Amino acid sequence: MQDLTLAANALRLLAIDAVQQANSGHPGMPMGVADIAAVLWSRHLRHNPADPTWPGRDRFVLSNGHGSMLLYGLLHLAGYDLPIEELRNFRQMHSKTPGHPEVGLTPGVETTTGPLGQGLANAVGMALAEQLLAAEFNTADNALVDHRTFVFVGDGCLMEGLSHEACSLAGTWGLGKLVVIYDDNGISIDGDVKGWFGDDTPARFEAYGWRVIRNVDGHDFDAIDAALNAATEDIGKPTLICAKTTIGQGSPNKAGGHDVHGAPLGAAEVAAVRDALNWPHPPFVVPAEARAPLDARERGAAAQRAWEALLATHPRAAEFMRRMRGDLPAGFDEQAAAQLAAVAAKAETIASRKASQNSINTLAPGMPELLGGSADLAPSNLTQWAGCRSVEKAATGGNYLHYGVREFAMVAIQTGIALHGGYRPFGGTFLMFSEYARNAIRMAALMRTNPIYVFTHDSIGLGEDGPTHQPVEQVATLRMVPNLDVWRPGDAVETLVAWQTAVRHRHTPTALILSRQNLPHQPRNAQALADIQRGGYVLVREVTDSPLQLVLIATGSELDLAVQAHQRLAEQGVNARVVSMPSCFTFERQSAAWRASVLPAGVPRVAVEAGVTGPWRQYVGLEGAVVGIDTFGESAPAAALYAHFGITVQAVVAAASALLRHPG
Repeated sequence: MQDLTLAANALRLLAIDAVQQANSGHPGMPMGVADIAAVLWSRHLRHNPADPTWPGRDRFVLSNGHGSMLLYGLLHLAGYDLPIEELRNFRQMHSKTPGHPEVGLTPGVETTTGPLGQGLANAVGMALAEQLLAAEFNTADNALVDHRTFVFVGDGCLMEGLSHEACSLAGTWGLGKLVVIYDDNGISIDGDVKGWFGDDTPARFEAYGWRVIRNVDGHDFDAIDAALNAATEDIGKPTLICAKTTIGQGSPNKAGGHDVHGAPLGAAEVAAVRDALNWPHPPFVVPAEARAPLDARERGAAAQRAWEALLATHPRAAEFMRRMRGDLPAGFDEQAAAQLAAVAAKAETIASRKASQNSINTLAPGMPELLGGSADLAPSNLTQWAGCRSVEKAATGGNYLHYGVREFAMVAIQTGIALHGGYRPFGGTFLMFSEYARNAIRMAALMRTNPIYVFTHDSIGLGEDGPTHQPVEQVATLRMVPNLDVWRPGDAVETLVAWQTAVRHRHTPTALILSRQNLPHQPRNAQALADIQRGGYVLVREVTDSPLQLVLIATGSELDLAVQAHQRLAEQGVNARVVSMPSCFTFERQSAAWRASVLPAGVPRVAVEAGVTGPWRQYVGLEGAVVGIDTFGESAPAAALYAHFGITVQAVVAAASALLRHPG
């Protein structure tokens, strides 16, 4: 095969020079896997630098994202819009080469990686999406969907519990187009991993149902190429290539030790590397003969033209591209308006988790891209719908995923599905167990992708399971995540609006916070019905034309408490209004004029929600009142719990009366 020594050494030198200039970064991993990367990107990876989002491309994920300079060097040499100036600006403000890869910022980066193991789980989602789309769209004479997902992982990725969750599922689903390359260098930040990572990794993956290719010399181009050729033979199993490498390969004095992992080599050692590798070129200079093997512009364009010929003759090409773009089906807005009117007219008193299932049943017939699931709680989350089909093996298709008790993997895999395109994934668990998945939720928000999280059993209202299962602070902390839209609807009507908003989001994940207990229907006029989509609106207006005296703010199951309190206050001559605030995120994106019209300045406010009280000070101020719960819950029936913790109509009326007696 073509000698790739110069190309691999170019990757090594670009990495160490960029880290040296930034005086920050991780040179060891890029130096150690440069040989593997050179073989994969020159001989196996199908991609087109001129069109980084071409649907037919292979996906490449650098799960051990601290080695980001490897990826930036590959993208630059392959011909992506990543000029050498950006590599010089590694880890600098507003560069396209941040410390860890970020999707949407750097052309060719498929997912944001850094928290170890998450890139691997994202890649499982990408490979799953590919196989499900292939089952749905491919025909006997047109394999439109036929690409692979390649992943680099290190010891740290495989230590993380998330890797067990995601890779177990990948084996169960039979993701034959997934190829994971394990950089087995035996070194992490603390040193030799033998003291804390004694797993038999190949046996572990074989137990998951993977094909494992053992003991590959990660510095032998022919051995790497042979392993990749074997890995890309689809046998209905994902593949793990165990590649033995030396961290910092090419460094005469530091290779093989943990000192090369996460710090610049230093000027003297950089010079020594240049001598050892016979690299006479100054920093950031790469000769043409080193670039040539990795330059993918011509072969990438040819591969894309061949794929576009398949697309041009595919009977469902328009539908495929609609879904890959993430466009909603034609006529969605008109159908949504009719669906909302029907739910409002039905006026059901039901749990919002059941209203959520009804919403899914309403949406699914017109949105074949919906891909649901639950972390072993489908009967409780109510995430299944009429006509959904469980995925057993991905190659045989389906649109409902049983993730098992794997909340972290579920959310991270959803992110990969959304990044791949073609599906709108959603998955359910109890709100309390969002804690297991919290970092994956944050990463989805950081990436500005759009999965939907169905979090049921949202408060002390779930009752007898007790404080281990009763979320108190979770809604508040989820609302603190930038770019995460959190909806806590107060009845079936608001629940449908929450779902309609969620599926409209292109660059925002959504958390739906849903009740176990029944919620009464709230009557609305046409204006209030239209205003729900603003996130916060006036549900019940003041009863007289006299000056407004009080605003009651509520969400979810406490909305009806506020409505009842409003009635009692009106009987006492208090001129109040009820503001429903199902989505603070959406409300805060309305105009200042709208927000002021809903929450007029200078009017006392009381907020009520069965959760921690502190965050509501944003809306009621220090002088206002909050009815909530600032302790953990108890095991008892829901009604007893609400009475015990003082989240009642009487408590809201009392808080309001006290506030009116002593404003400020």
